[in-house]
Amino acid sequence: MKKPLTLLVAFLVLAMLGFAAYIWLALYWSYSSGERAGLLQKFSRKGWICKTWEGELLLTSMPGAIPEKFEFSVRDEALVDDLQRNAGRKIILGYDQHKGLPGSCFGDTEYFVNRVFVFSE
Repeated sequence: MKKPLTLLVAFLVLAMLGFAAYIWLALYWSYSSGERAGLLQKFSRKGWICKTWEGELLLTSMPGAIPEKFEFSVRDEALVDDLQRNAGRKIILGYDQHKGLPGSCFGDTEYFVNRVFVFSE
């Protein structure tokens, strides 16, 4: 009777290790990276259980055009201060895209900001 229980426990441990490896890979291996420039419209901390920093950048291609929204998440607290200071300004965000993260505890979006530059005209 001990053998089926041992197999079940071994299977559960392997499943948990596999899930942890998947999350680590999704968090630290970037699908794509790049930069977006625009006006920082919204930046807030939200969530019921897992509080994450989320923002919106308005991207404009030319004056008079309807702006496109770029929604992003921030995990680095040092960047939070930079973004809060520059709300309403034109900025350039460097980001990494991480696909396949489960749930919203890592962020509501798949775009994670890693650099902030204030746009100088």
